[in-house]
Amino acid sequence: MSKKKSDKTADEEIKEEVKTEDQTAEEKSEENPLEKELSDVKEQLMRVTAEYANYRKRSEKEKGESFSFATAKAVGEILPAIDNLERAISNEQEDYEGLKKGVEMTYDGIMKALEKLGVTAYGDKGEQFDPQYHNAVMHIEDEEQEANVIVDVFQRGYKINEKVIRPAMVKTAN
Repeated sequence: MSKKKSDKTADEEIKEEVKTEDQTAEEKSEENPLEKELSDVKEQLMRVTAEYANYRKRSEKEKGESFSFATAKAVGEILPAIDNLERAISNEQEDYEGLKKGVEMTYDGIMKALEKLGVTAYGDKGEQFDPQYHNAVMHIEDEEQEANVIVDVFQRGYKINEKVIRPAMVKTAN
């Protein structure tokens, strides 16, 4: 019996120690609310950091998908012109006028596709020179022309809205 009594005493002693530790932890948290607040702030910071990492990954994925979609749309608009060029190349007739007409039709198709994508061409003879949109590679003195007028276009310029994709390469007068 003395053994059982000592066993109970040991069990009781362990229970009392656990209760004492729990009370001590509660007292510590009651005594120091800053530690509890610190642990709450740490937990919030970890959650916000995880949310931000997920947001960043989602944004990168959406950006990649958006770029792929835009590229597919642009290529889809240009494919009919490529088909016309392939047909012209495979045609073995020696008809110059037919070939010229086919190339003109292909050019018109490409220009329509660019228009659908919001791209406009500029840089025609007679326009006023603007350094934001034109690149003057030559200049001539001509009394018959107005000042800063485009007299020849070597390469047309292209823009989307007001953003220049490629400036026009031109020759100006005066």
